[in-house]
Amino acid sequence: MPHRNRVTPYGEIVVSPLRCEWMGNRGCLHRGESIVRPWNGKRWITCALEFRGWVAPKWEPGRWTALFFYDEAVAFAAGHRPCALCRRPDYVRYCDALGMKGADAIDDRLHGDRLDGRRKRLHAMPWVDVPDGVFVVSDDGPALVTAERLHVWSAEGGYTTAIERPPRGRATMITPAANVSALRSGYTLS
Repeated sequence: MPHRNRVTPYGEIVVSPLRCEWMGNRGCLHRGESIVRPWNGKRWITCALEFRGWVAPKWEPGRWTALFFYDEAVAFAAGHRPCALCRRPDYVRYCDALGMKGADAIDDRLHGDRLDGRRKRLHAMPWVDVPDGVFVVSDDGPALVTAERLHVWSAEGGYTTAIERPPRGRATMITPAANVSALRSGYTLS
């Protein structure tokens, strides 16, 4: 039976049958095998599923809660960044693209960009400026922007429908501004 440990582009933690490419961390969020809070601290990271044979703790009392992401675009939209340990080259590329150094400063910026109080912060940008890899709000659900298309995502099936990207107007972005900035400055998703 799947656990409630998959993350959506909105940052919600849900039960999902999807196989995931990445693991993440927001601190200790569980009691037993139940998620009891959406985050615990500002350090939201995306980790490799495997690193030097190390096995992540699963539901251990007082330990961080292992979360899972379908892909890095979903993790970015949820407000996570690459881990500085298990994904060091990606972390360095991310810092360079963002023009910032130091996990504490980056995590402070990301935390402010991803949340409006306790709710997900959304922001707008002209469609012509939206880079590939960003998640936006669409009538059909959260959608990943790639070139001329939007790929609608669901927790049940991953990427489903592909629709045409609007040529003008404004997009409502789910991906936090810091992560949008990193993508616009050349960070490529793994």
